[in-house]
Amino acid sequence: MEFEKLTNKEEEVMQVLWKLGAAFVKDMLPLFTEPKLHYNTVSTIIRNLEEKGYVSHRQFGNTYEYFPVVKQEDYQNHFVLGKVVGGYFNDSYKDLVAYFAKQEKVTPDDLREIIRMIEEGE
Repeated sequence: MEFEKLTNKEEEVMQVLWKLGAAFVKDMLPLFTEPKLHYNTVSTIIRNLEEKGYVSHRQFGNTYEYFPVVKQEDYQNHFVLGKVVGGYFNDSYKDLVAYFAKQEKVTPDDLREIIRMIEEGE
């Protein structure tokens, strides 16, 4: 599936929806950080996300429960991780891991765990 890049507000709404799994707009509102988004704003963003293929809904009378169609991991891999690895590490995941090791953000135990996960296909 080819993803369309989301705006910052669309990403913010998706983050809430990924966290909740499925939700009515009114249930999403308390989860937004300051400045809080208005109900109508979230409704408009959700409809845009639905048009882009990121979200779908189930109808309950006059209300809609929205749920993500695109997995958070798939979006992150395509846009976030791909942009970081491509833009800063010449498309090399090895260089990315080496960078974090040099910055002491990854311990030798972390690296052993990563190697174990790769070898076991996790």
